[in-house]
Amino acid sequence: MKKLTFDYYMQIDYSEAVSSCHFTIKCLPKETLRQKPENVKVRLSPDVPYSTGRDSFGNTQIYGWDDVEHTTFSFRITGNVYTGFDRREEQADEDLLAVFRHPHGLNRAGAELSAYHEGMAGALPEDAYEKALFLMHRVHEDFVYEKGCTDVETTAEEAWKQGRGVCQDYAHILIALLHRERIPARYVTGMIPGEGASHAWVEIEKDGFWYGIDPTNDIPVGDDYIKIGVGRDAADCQINRGIMHGGGSQSQLVKVSVDEEQAE
Repeated sequence: MKKLTFDYYMQIDYSEAVSSCHFTIKCLPKETLRQKPENVKVRLSPDVPYSTGRDSFGNTQIYGWDDVEHTTFSFRITGNVYTGFDRREEQADEDLLAVFRHPHGLNRAGAELSAYHEGMAGALPEDAYEKALFLMHRVHEDFVYEKGCTDVETTAEEAWKQGRGVCQDYAHILIALLHRERIPARYVTGMIPGEGASHAWVEIEKDGFWYGIDPTNDIPVGDDYIKIGVGRDAADCQINRGIMHGGGSQSQLVKVSVDEEQAE
């Protein structure tokens, strides 16, 4: 078991004053079989009231109405997460499994990604989990990590065509390949040490439970991972969303830290 301390800070600066806005923040670690969050604290600026709830995928979210005029909106979420209780994340909901079996949004395979998958015919293991690991290894070998060459709207096919991208792209590409094998797979956002930003990986269903695998680092998800949210693709897991009056152009700053503490 590990005790991880996390600090997630996001700041949005506007070129013009915002008179009011509705906001939704998905940045609270989930309690799963593998991890248990404790002492989670939320700080908003402007300091306005908020409520908590769950979206259709079971992710905890903060939402509220900010009617204080501002040119900067920020939030800081801190706390501890104990990890390593299990390799499994959550029990799979049979009613939702169909949602994660088929391509959606950013994780659709086009002609080139489909051809890549077809080129592996005969080499894939029979077992679904071993097949997922095989595909993870191949994506890790054949795709290059590079910041700044993709954005939040880049699809799996677009990233694959250029052969490089970031963790979001690795996850979308792997999900696209898993769907071609009819393996239920979903997109995950979270945090790991050393990133300085949020991280993304994949979960697959095996024997009625979800298991995490990370194609960016080519490993199964372990004790250093803090899970935040899940969905069909990155759009379902967006950390911050808002509808505002005013604001003009905007810039965003994100700082994330994850450190290990001595468990008591």
